[in-house]
Amino acid sequence: MRSVTYSMSVSLDGYIVGPDGGIDWTVPDADVFRFWIDEIRDVGVHLMGRRLYETMLYWETADQNASLDDAELEWAALWKPLPKVVFSTTLSAVQGHARLASGGLAEEIERLRAEPGEGEIAIGGATLAAEAAASGLIDEYRAMVYPVLLGGGIPFFPRAERRVDLELVETRTFSSRVVYLRHRVARQVQ
Repeated sequence: MRSVTYSMSVSLDGYIVGPDGGIDWTVPDADVFRFWIDEIRDVGVHLMGRRLYETMLYWETADQNASLDDAELEWAALWKPLPKVVFSTTLSAVQGHARLASGGLAEEIERLRAEPGEGEIAIGGATLAAEAAASGLIDEYRAMVYPVLLGGGIPFFPRAERRVDLELVETRTFSSRVVYLRHRVARQVQ
């Protein structure tokens, strides 16, 4: 069965966006960007909310920008054809290899897991991830922790009233002091 992963950049105090809406602190250095390129190769479909979709629209035409370096062109070449499902109540259309979700998140994940296909089902965006987490649908949490305290904003982890036990699968420290943490949800075998 295809696993569902939630992966985002996060401040040390747990926010993916600062109180002012800023994400300027998440600009990756070359090593971190290379890591993201390698990670996206394992994704079969990316689920996202409207805000993340609008942020990532840049990459739909970025390959036409003559000033991009080789790594950015490689990312664009991987991102552009990747199937994307956008959850939004305000958008009426999406671009590229994206489609608007026709049902709820749980139904979409169930359908994607039942379809033949390879690669992970990646979730981006805190609101969508909170919904998936509340339904117990996330298999792995992947946090790229930046050495910055934002003091508020949009939290990486949903504020839920349930405990989730995790198993550490992987860590990596980059020269930029960014730390990658990958945890698998510890499921009870019944």
